[in-house]
Amino acid sequence: MKSNTKQQPGGFTLVELLVVIVIIVTLAGVAYPKLLSMVKKGDQIAAVRNGQSMILVLNEFANDYGSYPDADTAKEVTTKTGSPLNLTGDTANDYFRQIIASGILKSEDPFFAKSSSSTKKPDNLMTPPAECLKAGEVGFGYMMNGTKAIANDDPNRIIAVTPLFNGSAKGEFDSGPLDQKAVLVGVDSSVKALIIRQDNKKVVVNGTKTLLENGEGTIWGADITPVIKVPKKK
Repeated sequence: MKSNTKQQPGGFTLVELLVVIVIIVTLAGVAYPKLLSMVKKGDQIAAVRNGQSMILVLNEFANDYGSYPDADTAKEVTTKTGSPLNLTGDTANDYFRQIIASGILKSEDPFFAKSSSSTKKPDNLMTPPAECLKAGEVGFGYMMNGTKAIANDDPNRIIAVTPLFNGSAKGEFDSGPLDQKAVLVGVDSSVKALIIRQDNKKVVVNGTKTLLENGEGTIWGADITPVIKVPKKK
């Protein structure tokens, strides 16, 4: 018995359908990497834009309170404003929360960047107090000098970084979220997207020196011990 391979009126043969499916799958395979790269590039641009907004309010905070956020300014903000927000923790969320408690900023958005610790944009819900910059709403790590705020007297210094590799405080970055770039926010209001090294997940910030190296020839000098206060994970 002969099989009927003739095309039915208004329809396709099985072979024709398979050819169409193969073409669609092939085109999707070619287009997907480009589309994914465009998405990551967009997330990188958003992180740079948020970093630019963040350093403006951080510098305004430093003008009002004498330094960037740390344990000393937390007490001063609470005393001055009577804010019910919890400012006593030691994560990036807690230090950035001082900016909102101070009244300088009324949005959580500048602290967001796509990372392993922050995959959804902040909801800007700040009441009750536990809602303000809760876990998952901050993507930037906050740079400090040990337990103290970094002085803003040197324009080469860095105040915030993203995306940290698995929330690492070791200066390791995740090449996935932002198109293989790390975004670094400088105290001079500069925001740079630097290539993440694939051999050690770090970025070079001054010649051959990486972010957490200190001493001669680094952005920190010998009198600063740079540490990263990581964002709080969900």
